[in-house]
Amino acid sequence: MREKTTRLFVAAAIAEACSWLALLVGMAVKYGPPANEIGVKIFGPIHGGLFVAYGLLVLVMARTHRWSLPVTAVALVSAVPPFATLFFERWARRRGLLRAAPEPARPLTPVG
Repeated sequence: MREKTTRLFVAAAIAEACSWLALLVGMAVKYGPPANEIGVKIFGPIHGGLFVAYGLLVLVMARTHRWSLPVTAVALVSAVPPFATLFFERWARRRGLLRAAPEPARPLTPVG
């Protein structure tokens, strides 16, 4: 269950960032010379759904991986600026916060 949740979280972080890109392009087309709203109408709801999915997965990850409150808050806030979910995901991976299972404790060996 933990591995599946972690894979879903990583996929959601990437998808949310990609949807940001699509929405930004849609906004450029809407407010630029073409003045066409189709990109925002298509990618706005997609981004909104991925935003909510990412937020829910952050809460699931925080519980299953026992993230601290500050880490959980940073993960949630990273959904707001464009592409920040990618940076959080990489940071969390480097810190070992996305491990599928906790590393087993090494048995104590007697010295001597």
